[in-house]
Amino acid sequence: MGTNPSAAPIEQTRALHWIALSLTPGLGPTRARHLVEFFGSIDPIFHSSLTSLEAAGIPAAAAQSLATGKSLELADEELVRARAAGVKMVTLDDPTYPPQLRQIYDPPLALYVRGNPDLLSQPSLALVGTRHPTPYGLGMAERLSCDLAARHLVIVSGLARGIDAAGHRGALAGRGKTVAIFGTGVDVIYPRENQRLADQILATGGALCSEFPMATFAAPQNFPIRNRIISGLAMGVLVIEAGEYSGTRITARCALEQNREMFAVPGNVTNRQAWGPNTLIKQGAKLVATWEDIWEELPPQIRLQLAPPESESSAPSTASLFEEDTLSPHERRILSLLRRDESTHIDELVERLEPELSSSEIFAALFELELAGKVRQLPGKNFVKSF
Repeated sequence: MGTNPSAAPIEQTRALHWIALSLTPGLGPTRARHLVEFFGSIDPIFHSSLTSLEAAGIPAAAAQSLATGKSLELADEELVRARAAGVKMVTLDDPTYPPQLRQIYDPPLALYVRGNPDLLSQPSLALVGTRHPTPYGLGMAERLSCDLAARHLVIVSGLARGIDAAGHRGALAGRGKTVAIFGTGVDVIYPRENQRLADQILATGGALCSEFPMATFAAPQNFPIRNRIISGLAMGVLVIEAGEYSGTRITARCALEQNREMFAVPGNVTNRQAWGPNTLIKQGAKLVATWEDIWEELPPQIRLQLAPPESESSAPSTASLFEEDTLSPHERRILSLLRRDESTHIDELVERLEPELSSSEIFAALFELELAGKVRQLPGKNFVKSF
């Protein structure tokens, strides 16, 4: 079957037009879509007079930018920068635009994607929470994301420190795929401490995504805006530890408005970071203790797509199980004293094991347990058992 040689230039022009709208000052996604509806399609907008554009009810600055061709100039320059950085552009009317995201009230006009853009359309779960988690919260985030990613559910989060980063790490540990949604330009890693994590996401076939132009810095107002994308891409949102006045509440509200499934991991009622998930559970969110609690809420056809029956027997074991028979007696003894939800200081371990083990034997065993991924060291020489 032959191809139309003019189809590609037409598609490129339409993509350029959507990018131009996204860069037009004072417009935004909702006004831009209303403008397209006013003119019947996107192309006539860029052939209209200033008077016609102002008659559409858009701000004067936006009408001026479109009428003078300034928006198109900005789009041309942006495309050059994106291509130079290996960034793919996915616009609202592109067939590869994520269908889940297109359904929300204010979908982004254009997405900047580093890595695999196909992941944005695959079944996914958003995992969000506080930037200041407890060891319990970190462990649950890593454990659940690992177990679900190992079963081919894409994990979506925001690359923030704390729960977000733990979710991405867990997905990588499960040899699955994860997508990070930025509140900056897709070429600006924030926080900088997660540069290595971002590199690992790309190296393992994941994706970094943003609606903000290249080189956009970390402005505080951008992060609440991007939260609607995190929830909009996913089938459901899992909340793990969030305070009463946290950004996670914004994501949860977006999820409810977008008719997404809500999941929450219960927390200790004396911990202020448990306020968010515990409140959501009281309001009807599904209580989550293991990956099965989320899995059973997925539509049957999605479960079959992710893990066909014939492969279920070979599905990876959950991340919370250890092969403790490979440990030395010293390592097993120390592991028995550590908890997953509460840290233990090195001095306490030395004191409790003083009759059995010397301090040098304890240090050596802890080092081996850390290398094996069975123990995690927290600041101040505190240790927790990994999930």
